[in-house]
Amino acid sequence: MSRTVRVSAARRNWGEDDSGCDFMHVDMDSFFAAVELLEHPELVGKPVIVGGSSARGVVTTATYEAREYGVHAGMPMSAALRLCPHATVLPTRHYIYRAASAAVMEILREITPEVEQVSIDEAFLGIGGARRRLGSAVEIGNLVRERVSNELGLTATVGIASVKFVAKIASTQAKPDGLLLIPQPQTVPFLHELPVGALWGVGSRTQEVLHRIGIDWVKELAEADRSRLVRALGIASAHKLQELAQGIDRRQIETKQVDKSISHEETFETDLRSAGQIEAVMLRQSHQVAGSLRRKGLLARGVSIKVRSGSFKTLTRSTSLPTGTDTGKTIYEAACRLFRQLPLPPDGIRLVGVKAERLLSAALGVQALIDEDPKQRRVETAADQLRERFGSDVVSAATLLSERGKREERHLPKDDLFPQE
Repeated sequence: MSRTVRVSAARRNWGEDDSGCDFMHVDMDSFFAAVELLEHPELVGKPVIVGGSSARGVVTTATYEAREYGVHAGMPMSAALRLCPHATVLPTRHYIYRAASAAVMEILREITPEVEQVSIDEAFLGIGGARRRLGSAVEIGNLVRERVSNELGLTATVGIASVKFVAKIASTQAKPDGLLLIPQPQTVPFLHELPVGALWGVGSRTQEVLHRIGIDWVKELAEADRSRLVRALGIASAHKLQELAQGIDRRQIETKQVDKSISHEETFETDLRSAGQIEAVMLRQSHQVAGSLRRKGLLARGVSIKVRSGSFKTLTRSTSLPTGTDTGKTIYEAACRLFRQLPLPPDGIRLVGVKAERLLSAALGVQALIDEDPKQRRVETAADQLRERFGSDVVSAATLLSERGKREERHLPKDDLFPQE
């Protein structure tokens, strides 16, 4: 559920010349909600919110009718219903979304073998080879949309460009249920119509930094003095972002399948009854997960937890992240937020697990590496190197542990198995 800024001027017809436009980005429209509407046709055209319905529930996605009221993914359900009180709330059902996603990707792979799935509801396609069989880039884009609609009853938006990330931006600007071709000569003019926040890789923190140095538009970023950008953003981020603003992106389609998730879980010999002890376990697990992400060159855009009670009742909760991450601190904070939404079982907890989900290649994760605290990532990367050299127990997240110790403990109804901190 993208909240990327859209500019009406950017959605116009940029021309019909698709020579060299071999990149396509397919993005399903309001995917989870659209899948739900297949089973609830009476709700089509009405505001629908998918997510947790409890007092602490969170919005997973919403139809465009609900988004018009300001509803967006990640906001508390209570806030969403204040904005749109007449919306229908449906529970999140990941198993049907996974099945629908598999059907969409099967269609895409029948059109071209060059498919790079980057999340459950979007993929890049390399269409250079498919042209000989299926026609022009626009004809292939329309074929994708027609097949998804006719065979699955869902709508997809398509962006087509000569540069990979521009295809992604084009699909964002074309939403919902649209197709936008950016001919190769129009790449830079198209980008320069956009505010800098629309550029793939510029999150809220980076946008604030750029605003402070007088850069609010992609055109201004492309023409900015490199030394000013380096002072504001650092060498790597300044170089990468300015190249993107100038329409330069050398990445190709990566058909190698990315892991769907990375998780660590632990079953305890004695059921735990202290929230502080459980969060300490999640702290360790979060850093284990983050270390695996960094080793594999992956970023997570979602976090989930699993908690099993002493009576073997299993609860799971998940959340989306605003940007991809490979830092234990970010994963831990998300896991703790989820854990604190759960009722603490009176019979204790026998198992806890933390999972990183919605994984994508770190090569696509410009925004995460810029918007996250670079010092935190450097610290964790340095810790990776120490563990690799001296062993896994040589270093731990002391700062986070000390912060946890300062927080007020929540205890389960029975006597605590551990002394209060």
